[in-house]
Amino acid sequence: MGGAKTIRERANHARYRPGQRGGFYESFFQRANHPTRPLAFWIRYTLFSPAGRPEAAEGELWAVYFDGESGRHAVAKREVPFAGRCSFARDGLSVALDGARLSLGRLTGAAGEGEDAIAWDLAYEGGGEPLLLLPAALYGAPLPKAKALVGAPMAVYSGVLRVSGREVDVSGWVGSQNHNWGTKHTDLYAWGQVAGFDSHPDSFLEVATARLKVGPLWTPNMTPLVLRHRGEEIALRSLVQSVRAEASFDYFIWRFRTETDGLSVEGQISASAGDFVGLAYRNPPGGVKHCLNTKIGACTVTLRRKSLGREAGIETLTTARRAAFEILTDDRGHGVTIRA
Repeated sequence: MGGAKTIRERANHARYRPGQRGGFYESFFQRANHPTRPLAFWIRYTLFSPAGRPEAAEGELWAVYFDGESGRHAVAKREVPFAGRCSFARDGLSVALDGARLSLGRLTGAAGEGEDAIAWDLAYEGGGEPLLLLPAALYGAPLPKAKALVGAPMAVYSGVLRVSGREVDVSGWVGSQNHNWGTKHTDLYAWGQVAGFDSHPDSFLEVATARLKVGPLWTPNMTPLVLRHRGEEIALRSLVQSVRAEASFDYFIWRFRTETDGLSVEGQISASAGDFVGLAYRNPPGGVKHCLNTKIGACTVTLRRKSLGREAGIETLTTARRAAFEILTDDRGHGVTIRA
């Protein structure tokens, strides 16, 4: 697939080939937060093709509006046959899903009914260079079977959401445009993202802790991390670096630490159970994973530059309610209601 430059140039090119028999999923999703209030949206344009049955491929439109003030989150999903009603362009960001549209800088659509009805007509701009969470070589490798990148970190949104019959102006909300795809969902992961910390509004964090099951065996935790801060990209994502990192997560707190000879990054992402919605993700080989999803979590990151000394070399980045936090699991004891 090429090096990092090529991957970034093709960041939003769809990888799915209509009719392919190998199972596949692909998603383009957008998310953003209110600058000061615990409000956020997440909108996901997805295709799902079960292994061996390309004729059963479907398009899925997902939307969640997180309201951390009322504690009531609207959750919407729509499924349609892929053939004849959906298209994912292989040469740029252009998705059509049963009337909903996604293109560079624009997204429109609607899903859900009643209190969970969500419609959107949004624009976004900016974001900077695409961010790769994985080493470039892994995007064309058989493993991991799930790939992820950020097409537009630090995107600034404008326009209106219509949630449960009321309008929400999202002008000035900051978030990101993202792309993921693969032949199988990661067996177990925690994923986190912050697009602008309260303390450092221009800094961006992308991090994951994942375990893969290979036959009957589980890999150790792997924790790639990329932090864009003060004009620098701190990319701690090599395979060796990811395995050496320390990380643990549970319901609903995640701690991680990764370091080199010159610096260390230590962090915590957390949220209350009531901040999450539960989503059921079908897996191309079969089965269903549970995704526990919030976009209004808390995050603290401590960056230490070892050469600058104990005090001068330490910076702490914090946000109270602007962190994305997801857990993907087969466990059914998490206590979060599956809403879609």
